[in-house]
Amino acid sequence: MIRAGIVGITGYTGEELLKILSRHPYVKITGLYGRSSSKERYLKDIYSHFSHLDLKVKALNIEQIGSECDVVFLALPHAVAFEVVPHLFETGVRIIDLSADFRLKNSEIYERWYNVKHTAKEYINKAVYGLAELNTDEIKQAFLIANPGCYPTTAILGCAPAIKNYFVDLKHIVIDSKSSVSGSGRKNTQEYFKNEHPNFKAYKIAGTHRHVPEIEQELSNLFGENIIISFTPHIIPVERGMLSTIYLDIKKQAPLSSILDKYKEFYKDREFVKILDEDVMPTIKDVLNTNYCEIGMKVDKRANKLIIISAIDNLLKGASGQAVQNMNLMFDLADETIGLI
Repeated sequence: MIRAGIVGITGYTGEELLKILSRHPYVKITGLYGRSSSKERYLKDIYSHFSHLDLKVKALNIEQIGSECDVVFLALPHAVAFEVVPHLFETGVRIIDLSADFRLKNSEIYERWYNVKHTAKEYINKAVYGLAELNTDEIKQAFLIANPGCYPTTAILGCAPAIKNYFVDLKHIVIDSKSSVSGSGRKNTQEYFKNEHPNFKAYKIAGTHRHVPEIEQELSNLFGENIIISFTPHIIPVERGMLSTIYLDIKKQAPLSSILDKYKEFYKDREFVKILDEDVMPTIKDVLNTNYCEIGMKVDKRANKLIIISAIDNLLKGASGQAVQNMNLMFDLADETIGLI
């Protein structure tokens, strides 16, 4: 059994991790920890629907985590993980960080976009970007995983085969994404449904969203040269789910069937990416409560555009489900889908 711990359980990602890990056949939850030296509490007093687990949430104690756990999930806000990762790393426990603190390989870029000083720069290069469909071998060897963001997951998985096969012009990548309100966290979700629901709005437009450098970094790694994107996120009045529409200029006209074949070949051994047939487009409802990313596409011949639709559940493939998928790979389980389907 894999002994698993979670630091931070009061947000959406912590709750989803509890749901998945509590039913995972090869996992025993051996530790739940608060962010600080808060008093010990019973899990059932926080989430009544987990009363059957009979677990306590303890104060954060690095040595205790190192002795109790084989892997620890950090479900913490940005700029908090790099305060604890160096100490956890030294204990030998494997770490899956769901924040952005180790996703960006350039600490100066991180500091510019997140407006905070990075105090664990020496651990950035020890971290593996945890997009399993692209970095499987590295994830298997890793002791620190930087779990991807939800917007980047839809964008990178949607673009990767086209970029790797060099059949699109990478100077004009437009990504238009719609997120459920849970993407901004539990507190903001409660405020939205209290004061603003229903509403549909764009925010952080013109390349100002924090996920822009993450998407550009990973797409640039795929291509081998710097890529710049135009990214516009939106909030839609649903609780969970995410859908991105990606516009790419085609270098040379090709039938949609051949493009779909390249996508299917690229993801042929990956259970959690589904490439849909011609004229079939994913919807948020199709992927809710799953770890799947569904991708559909269409060629706009008149405008010479490849239009890609990519949909996920932002709390699962966009966060906690992806984190458990990474754990399955790190511990070399027979199937990366264990506990997720």
